[in-house]
Amino acid sequence: MDAEPGGTRRGVLRGAVTGALGAGLAVATGVSSPAVAATGGKDARLRVAVLLYDGITALDAVGPYEVLCRVPDVRVTMVARERGRVRTDTGELELVAERAMRDVRRADVLLVPGGSQRATVAMMEDTAVHEWIRHIHRHSTWTTSVCTGSLILGAAGLLRGLPATTYWASRPYLKELGATYTPGRFVEAGKIITAAGVSAGIDMGLHLAARLSDENVARAMQLAVEYDPDPPYDTGSPEKADEATETLALKLLADAAR
Repeated sequence: MDAEPGGTRRGVLRGAVTGALGAGLAVATGVSSPAVAATGGKDARLRVAVLLYDGITALDAVGPYEVLCRVPDVRVTMVARERGRVRTDTGELELVAERAMRDVRRADVLLVPGGSQRATVAMMEDTAVHEWIRHIHRHSTWTTSVCTGSLILGAAGLLRGLPATTYWASRPYLKELGATYTPGRFVEAGKIITAAGVSAGIDMGLHLAARLSDENVARAMQLAVEYDPDPPYDTGSPEKADEATETLALKLLADAAR
């Protein structure tokens, strides 16, 4: 079922948010609420699970996080195979997974970031991760990816017959995974949203902010993070860059990857 603003999927999310507001009111007044009773007192906020793994690209995860973590009634949690530190693709930065995959069985939103070539290939071959992704996807409201994270979703079997996008140098691989490459900073197909490379995760995060709350909140979050791109160069896509720039871009990525 497609998720239009004000459609069925929005209604489900608004219901969850209403429950969370009721829980907050109960805390303030000391009066029990149906939402608290139904969940045994657990957090009723919308849950966003960001999958971390060795070799991820930091901004793929952190970009959407910065947008979504301040949306009212949304809780963003970093998840990995095991709790603890996860090194990014350069090996010089670590992110921390708050929870292990085995402890996360439901999420309203699943977000799979991309990573280095080595890391992405490893995740595309990891059947245990694929099983977890499919399980979360069965119950999610939105299943999303950034950059080469779409290849991981594709390897898990979620993109067959769907339009999708990915990092510019990885576009040919989408066809091998049964998807149809579609231009765009992000592409929405049913409840799956794929974002293009790295910084496009911020665009997708703002789109999700509107879906999880409303457009006023999304606009305010764009201002909150001062996302007003005005780059000094116009080489942000292969359609705008020459061959030498493409070659150098890939070399810089490869040289920095551990």
